[in-house]
Amino acid sequence: MKKKILSIVLAMSMIVSVTACGLKSPDTSSSGTGTPAADTGAAATPAETTAAPADTTTPAAEPEVTLVYAEVNPLDTIVGQTATAFADKVAELSGGTMKIDIQASGVLGSENDVLDTMLGGGGTIQMSRISAFALTSYGGEKSMLLSLPYTFVSREHFWSFATSDLAEEFLLEPHDNGSGVRGLFYGEEGFRHFFTAKEISGMEDLAGMKLRVSNDPVMNGLVESLGANPTVVSFNELYSALQTGVVDGAEQPIANYKSNAFNEPAPNIILDGHTLGAIQVIITDDAWDSLTEEQQNIIVEAGEYASQFNRQISEEAENEVLEQLKADGVNVVEVDDVTPWQEAVKDVIAENTKGQEDLYQQILDLAK
Repeated sequence: MKKKILSIVLAMSMIVSVTACGLKSPDTSSSGTGTPAADTGAAATPAETTAAPADTTTPAAEPEVTLVYAEVNPLDTIVGQTATAFADKVAELSGGTMKIDIQASGVLGSENDVLDTMLGGGGTIQMSRISAFALTSYGGEKSMLLSLPYTFVSREHFWSFATSDLAEEFLLEPHDNGSGVRGLFYGEEGFRHFFTAKEISGMEDLAGMKLRVSNDPVMNGLVESLGANPTVVSFNELYSALQTGVVDGAEQPIANYKSNAFNEPAPNIILDGHTLGAIQVIITDDAWDSLTEEQQNIIVEAGEYASQFNRQISEEAENEVLEQLKADGVNVVEVDDVTPWQEAVKDVIAENTKGQEDLYQQILDLAK
């Protein structure tokens, strides 16, 4: 009897053991060959799988970039202040990831030197402020029209052009003709006037003088039409050239005349206003193409801001400088009637508008 009871107990123990093994849960902590999580419904859906990284990932920051900006004049000039306004706005809009490195006072050379570097693809200068006429020696046929004598009758006339549909066409001319640069925005530095070491009282006194030019065809023609001798001198060497008599005079906007201390060796200035100092800021195509779309938009927006800044300060700054020059004893000669000057240069205008008469007339019509 005892043996029979023992046999029953052992049999029951075996049944419990087998049943317990059958209820054991799969080991989900193992990466082995256990039942896949998908089979149990425990796995996340594809949408759930991608959602978690998206919640923790932020957009990639714009790459940092520095653009070297050449300016031949000091930073306290109208164009120097415009450069600073542009650089500050770029830094603000980019959150500091974009820097405009302004190299002022001609440390990178004259405008022609800078253009040679930029157009030559050296890559050391990405941006520059240039006079509109500086491009005429590099095939800028449209830009030449902006520097023709007595084209703009007033600042308002110029700004009518600079804010017109024509402006972009002119800015993109060097890019379109394959020069490797493009214009970004316009500004101005006031009307340009002749100044001399010798005392003058009128146009006739310029005859026979050696007047500094930058080897620009329009300026050469203008100087010759006044009976003077165009003499090529680098801007960086102009002060000493005036001191030593290499040249008898030159021409610049009033603010640049004062900031570069040209009034010291040449204390006579005649306010003939032969051209408005139209300027544009350019960038190499290589530098432009290297920027992201967002960075390009920042450059454009900052350029619009700097252009308006330039428009606001230019006339006021020029008037202040003129009063300072008079107080310093500079011989300032007013020109009440520019008709004789216009008559003297009419052949220069006719020669340099050939084939572009209609376009030039569109510029003139903006004065109306």
